Amino acid sequence: MVTWPLALLLLAATTAKASTQEKSEAFEARAVRCGEVLTRNTRLTRDLICAGTPIPALRIAAPGVVLDLGGHTVRRAGSEPGDTVGISAESDSTVRNGTIRGFNRGYEYNATVHLHQVALVDNRIAIFHTNGGGGFLLTDSRVSGSVVGFSSEFDATSGSIDIRGSLFTGNGLVLFVDFHDTRISGSTFTANQTALFCYSGNVLIRSSTFTENASVAELTWSNGRFDNCYELVFENSILANNTAFGTPESPDWQAFDFQMRNTWVMNNGEGLRLAAQTLDVRGNLWWDNAGGLTLSNLPDFEPVPQEGPVRNNRFLSNRGDGLRVLPGSTPTLSNNVCQGNTGWGIHAPTAIDGGGNVARGNGAGGCVGVACTP
Repeated sequence: MVTWPLALLLLAATTAKASTQEKSEAFEARAVRCGEVLTRNTRLTRDLICAGTPIPALRIAAPGVVLDLGGHTVRRAGSEPGDTVGISAESDSTVRNGTIRGFNRGYEYNATVHLHQVALVDNRIAIFHTNGGGGFLLTDSRVSGSVVGFSSEFDATSGSIDIRGSLFTGNGLVLFVDFHDTRISGSTFTANQTALFCYSGNVLIRSSTFTENASVAELTWSNGRFDNCYELVFENSILANNTAFGTPESPDWQAFDFQMRNTWVMNNGEGLRLAAQTLDVRGNLWWDNAGGLTLSNLPDFEPVPQEGPVRNNRFLSNRGDGLRVLPGSTPTLSNNVCQGNTGWGIHAPTAIDGGGNVARGNGAGGCVGVACTP
């Protein structure tokens, strides 16, 4: 247990460290020019408007550089983005406190980088990982009006994506994840065409909101077991008022491992059809959706029966079945409550009955495949 005196000492030490760090950041405050190569900490003193050329408006070419936009905007002049780049980070660096607007690629990197309190607005691709490994951290930022929010060189990049406390709105596709380890926390995805395309890698989403998107995610399984979404996790999040979970071309979610815990799924325009080999679905509220949750095996040449716990969920007032398990899938169902759904409460002829399931007031009946108490 941390006592109050110790807590105060820790706070004082943290504050002193932050103050020392701030003093150690010596900035050159000036009006930079288009095409400059930055090798030291720089703070903009005015907006930077650059003609549409393939040369980046600004290029960061030394490790540890902090570019403070000073609340200003780096913007492309002209009507078409062409082959233009706003800011290119070729070394480990930070960009903060400003706006990048109107480029073909708003920000590109091939190092370990951090964007903080940056608005990326009306770029064709807001953020692009050009090649190799590296780490990308986005904090307290906004991405809007992009065709693609984040993308990377196809099959030529890896590393981590860490998104915290950021807003994504009015984009086409927000995140194209290709062999990246992706972590999202405290962020909001609203009014986008598609929030997530998990082509490969792993995605963990915590304490985030997905609302009013045309589709939440595109997850398509390859029988060759290559370039698939291997793990998708939702924890303590909200998925509400979205038109669909999948895209029209790929309506089902297909991932090797799927986990959803303590998440509210409410008032979406369809149910979720989920194919996975392993799953862990527990403690969720599934309420007033145009469909419930349907579980099935992955479409492999030789399907492996789906397994894992589905427990302590509430499926309430959904149209269709609350919970349906397609034949061949063998999850373990326990302590789920299904009430007021227009179809069956639970229809799961091949599921494993873990006991404690409850069904009442469902239109087609209570339960098939497991024993439910009324």
